[in-house]
Amino acid sequence: MERASANDVVIEFRDVSYVAPTGQYVLAGLNLEVRRGETFILLGRSGSGKTTTLKLINRLLSPSAGEVSVEGSPIAGRDAIALRRSIGYVIQDVGLFPHFTVERNIGLMPRIEAWPPGRVSARVDELLQLVGLDVQLKSRYPRQLSGGQRQRVGVARALAADPAILLMDEPFGALDPLTRDELQSEFLLLQQRLHKTIVFVTHDVGEALRLGSRIALMEAGRLVMVLPPKEFLHSTDHWAAAYVKAFKAGLDSAANRGAA
Repeated sequence: MERASANDVVIEFRDVSYVAPTGQYVLAGLNLEVRRGETFILLGRSGSGKTTTLKLINRLLSPSAGEVSVEGSPIAGRDAIALRRSIGYVIQDVGLFPHFTVERNIGLMPRIEAWPPGRVSARVDELLQLVGLDVQLKSRYPRQLSGGQRQRVGVARALAADPAILLMDEPFGALDPLTRDELQSEFLLLQQRLHKTIVFVTHDVGEALRLGSRIALMEAGRLVMVLPPKEFLHSTDHWAAAYVKAFKAGLDSAANRGAA
């Protein structure tokens, strides 16, 4: 595996293992590097350790062995709250506060960071436009939004304090296919503009191939390989080939349904 220079590595796992409270090994001997400005995909089936890996980055979980570093510094000795405030986090069910308006949800972290009210308001308007939402929606509550709109608000909230790192856990997984396709397109445009370092969890190989700079394939808590999308698509590795075969079968099935 090609190693990046030290200055390019933003997140690093060194021989990281995680054992669940039940005693089950969820991760074993994980070594990986996430480079500055890339969209690093964690791909794998349910139970492969993707979300656990993601949660180790912002100390929602702590490794049972090994070391996780962010910007060259081990995170074990860092204040967990301060670390989480410096990293954006987007999950599948969004996690918006239902009793907060869109404006309050997006502006939550800047307010915690004691931004002046005028700056918070301007940032909310800027982010709504950035994620393709009308600023007039800021007075609405999450229940008054569509699924796609709520997911856009979730992305805006994660970006509110301008974090350098963004963690995304199946962010588009609960959306209908058309909305998902639309948000994937918008995600690509957003990343071209912002150049964030993104770790993105998915079990969808099509999504991984479309969005990723590199794809890390995980199976049963272990890292199988890390490859750019084009190399992954043509890999002869057993696990990668199985994912690509299933992906192509899905495309053929969709094409047949469309032709029917």
